[in-house]
Formats: sequence, structure tokens, C-alpha cells
Amino acid sequence: MSKYIFPVSVFGSVLGCAALLKNYVTGGSCPSKSTIKGKTVIITGANTGIGKETARELARRGGRVIMGCRDMEKCEAAAKEIRGKTLNPHVYAFHIDLASIKSIHQFAERVKQEEQRVDILINNAGVMRCPSWKTEDGFDMQFGVNHLGHFLLTNLLLDKLKDSAPSRVINLASLAHIVGEIDFSDLNWEKKKFETKKAYCQSKLANVLFTRELAKRLEGTGVTVNAIHPGVVSTDLGRHTGLHQSPFSSTVLSPFFSLLVKGPELGAQPSIYLAVAEELEGLTGGYYDVMTLKEPAPQALDQEVARRLWEVSARLVGLKEEKGQASKPIVTTTR
Repeated sequence: MSKYIFPVSVFGSVLGCAALLKNYVTGGSCPSKSTIKGKTVIITGANTGIGKETARELARRGGRVIMGCRDMEKCEAAAKEIRGKTLNPHVYAFHIDLASIKSIHQFAERVKQEEQRVDILINNAGVMRCPSWKTEDGFDMQFGVNHLGHFLLTNLLLDKLKDSAPSRVINLASLAHIVGEIDFSDLNWEKKKFETKKAYCQSKLANVLFTRELAKRLEGTGVTVNAIHPGVVSTDLGRHTGLHQSPFSSTVLSPFFSLLVKGPELGAQPSIYLAVAEELEGLTGGYYDVMTLKEPAPQALDQEVARRLWEVSARLVGLKEEKGQASKPIVTTTR
């Protein structure tokens, strides 16, 4: 039997090292053990992927979790599964279609009527590199869902968030924002040739600009706003990208993908961290690369572009600006 001990031990060591390396490369698990009993959390796109795993963990930590989804059959099934696995009965499925202004208003109105508080809003839902689709209201699908939908939803829930302060807004952005450009002359790709990758990057840059402008406007209210790049995660979000569809990528590149790409459970850890970590209390306007606070791309720091994007977005979704709601200088804390 001794002749088998060395190979087995070496194999075990290799697997262990690979697991540790992947944990390091992908950022690992949320270090905070904080619970959120008594707090209400809203997560969009929560029936699958990062959103579902975020909902599961925040339910396990005692939160009242509202899962906002377009597909109610899948959302109800996911909510039932989470209730069963966490033994938390306060997990609910609400309908919202972020490609519909009408649906967003209906969702927000239901929340305002049925919920006493909103402590954490996680703008998680998104589409990535889809064809040249339009939302119900005629917006480019990626810009409409990833930015405008969450822009409107967040603004409609601001009073609840303020009343529940200290509260948090978390926007799922992407490293892709570093090559994004905001084209105010054609935000919805009605004049130029549609390029799905550029459209996605524009929407992700918009997420970061929105985060910073909202943080300014909410200074002193007790509501913090941060954006996050969760890392490279294998979810349904990438179904339009074509990754792993070629024989080369599925065979030669597969081992590298499995090492560097996270599953949904690990992919949810950054969102969980920003939602629960006590040490982040009061920090706002930041961009987190996984769980590390970093400076975003230069174009994401342009205050004039952020202000203009806010004004254009408000006009597009029919949101009335309150007088005297001027932007204030933002203060972020780095560690």
C-alpha cells in the first residue's frame, strides 16, 4: 500500500494548492460575519447567478429579502428554495422588469406600500452584449436595463432609504467601464452602427458615474452608495458572449478559465461584503474591485459628465428634479 501514498499525497497537495490559488485570484469569501436581522434588502435579478447567491446568504444572515425579478416562475422557485435552505421565512418574490418604466414604478409603489423600510438596495440585474434590442420604452437594452432602469428604481426608493438610514445602495458595475465612453449624441445607438461590446461598456461606465453623482447628492442623509466589480463570474449573464462555444476555448482554455473564473457563490461575496461589513459604514462614492477599494477609470471621475448623465437620465425616464438638489463635493475614505 505504501507505494500509493506518495502519488495520492502529491495529488492532494496539488488540489489543495489549486484551491488556495483560486481563492486568492478570485478574492475569496466575505470576511465579515455580521448579521442583518431586522433589515430589509432588495436585490434585482435575484432568481439566478450572483443575485440568487447574494439573496441566499443575506437570508441566512437574517435579512428580510425581496427578490425583484422579471421571470416570476423562476423567482418564486428560487425564493422557495432559499426559504427552505436558510429556514428564513422572510424571502419574497416581487415582479420587476427593468426594461419597462411602468413595471419599475409598479414595483417601487408596491415596496412603498408594503414595506416599512429599505435598508439595502442591491442593483444587481443586468444584460451583457446582447443583440441590438430595445426596451419597452425604446432605449438600447443594455443602457436601459443596466443604467436607466436602476437609476429610476433607486430614485423612486430614496425616501424609504433615507427613512431607514443608515442604509446602503450597491451598484454592480464592471471592470469593462475602463474602456467605456458616454456618447451623449447617441446614447441609444439610433444613429451609429450598433456595437454590442461598446454598448455594454458604456452602460457599465454609467453605473460608476451614477454611483458617484448619487453619493454627492445623498451626502449627510445616512445613505451610502458604492459600485462594485464582482470579478469574472460564470453566470447566464455571459450567454451572448460566445465564450466556451469553440472547441479551442472549451478544451485548451478551459483549465485557465476554471482557475480564474468564479462560480456564482464566490461571485456574490463582494456584494455581500458591501451589504454587511460594519467597517464600511459611512463610506460612500467608492468603486470596489471585488472587495478592494480602488480608483475607477479617469472618465468615471469626470464630475461634469456625471452631472450631465444624471440630468439626461432623469429626463429620459421622466424623473422630476427637486430644486436645490445641487451636487456636493464627495468624500471617500481609503484604507
